[in-house]
Amino acid sequence: MKGRMDESILVCVYYGPNGERLIQRGCKMANMMDCPLYILTIDAKPFDELDAEKSDYIRRWKEIAELHSADAFILRDNEKRPVSKVIAEVAREKRITQIILGQTAQSRWEQIAKGSIINSLLREIPFVDLHIVSVSRGLRDQEGQFEKGVRAYLIKEGEKYRIIFKHMKDVEYEGIFFKDIGTDFNNGVFKFMKNKETVHVNITEDYVTDLTCNVNIIEPMDEDNK
Repeated sequence: MKGRMDESILVCVYYGPNGERLIQRGCKMANMMDCPLYILTIDAKPFDELDAEKSDYIRRWKEIAELHSADAFILRDNEKRPVSKVIAEVAREKRITQIILGQTAQSRWEQIAKGSIINSLLREIPFVDLHIVSVSRGLRDQEGQFEKGVRAYLIKEGEKYRIIFKHMKDVEYEGIFFKDIGTDFNNGVFKFMKNKETVHVNITEDYVTDLTCNVNIIEPMDEDNK
């Protein structure tokens, strides 16, 4: 029995170089909290139709899960439902309190950057904490993360807030904008202070509608400092 049964972590991985780091991050969190850890991957194809590359990823993830004594590696194959529905279902089944997601611009999870998966999960399982792990910010590499953060501001326009990059007298919030690599629009995450707390919100094509949806961005770790 794990010591902290009031907490339970679910790491969601998709094919690519980011998956292993996500699992390692989840393992560190689970060890710190002394709580159960589950690893989930989702594929629309049946397992026996997966190509050699995907099968190798799954094999490797299983090995890492066993090495770190994860409670279960969960593969939901032949899955036609939206990703957010499947994640929410597993979260309820395993009584998950913390979900770790990766940000990749070139995968079926690219909608994370635009907020659709996050917003769906917030509606489906509002009492679960979401963590989006950004492995690299300043470089366009295989993991396709955020660009380097820049100073930005939010001004109110009706019921929404629009992001701008020049200070004006009607600015309501000042912070740092991390633009998603691979988009021509201002999609990404805006980090700012609100009521003496650091808040991260999704920006979709210049706008954010809800400043209360706090998305936890875990800052990347330098390899030399691990």
